[in-house]
Amino acid sequence: MIQIRKRNDRGHLNHGWLDTWHSFSFGSYYDPRFMGFRHLRVINEDFVAPNNGFPTHPHRDMEIITYILEGALQHRDSMGTGSVITPGEVQRMSAGTGVTHSEYNPSQTDPVHLLQIWILPERRGIPPSYEQTRFQRTELQGRLKLVASGDPSDGAVKIHQDANLFASLLSPGQSVKHELKSGRHAWLQVARGKVALNGNEMIAGDGAAVSEESFVEIAGKEDAEVLLFDLS
Repeated sequence: MIQIRKRNDRGHLNHGWLDTWHSFSFGSYYDPRFMGFRHLRVINEDFVAPNNGFPTHPHRDMEIITYILEGALQHRDSMGTGSVITPGEVQRMSAGTGVTHSEYNPSQTDPVHLLQIWILPERRGIPPSYEQTRFQRTELQGRLKLVASGDPSDGAVKIHQDANLFASLLSPGQSVKHELKSGRHAWLQVARGKVALNGNEMIAGDGAAVSEESFVEIAGKEDAEVLLFDLS
């Protein structure tokens, strides 16, 4: 069973400095039909204006992944971490028992385009931690590259949940296939371009919940970038 969440059906708020689209209920956007999927709680597509950002704010008991599509995002947190995240990098922050952080677009001219992802942790009270890694585009081209996992390998960041996050870049005519073990589910988020998921056409901003399927096959219809979550 595949249920597609069309891009224009998402929650949408434009605060001027932040233009944001919510795949699931978040902040002032509430839809009881879309409270998350399995352990996946938030996928926000954010456009942050130049010289603007999120002021210092708290989190706890959440695995937070930041995936940059364009521009750069400056991160600071109460653990003493300071970094700039750019396309090709994946950031993971485990909020655990509590952390505060800020995110800021340091550019004076260019917006930053990112996906903010929240995953519920396997248990409450995990010590806060931070991790950031970079992947070359060649590692993602035409394949599903593991970038975050509860059992990480080959450079993937560690998340405290039975979940695997893959990223892929697809050219027209390229396809990737992922087997889903019994009892596993998937969510596909199209970040750019156009693909077909098991024959169902999807465009940038679309998402899809996949259950009771033995595999997912993603075919590029034009140059595309996708994120695939394998979830318990």
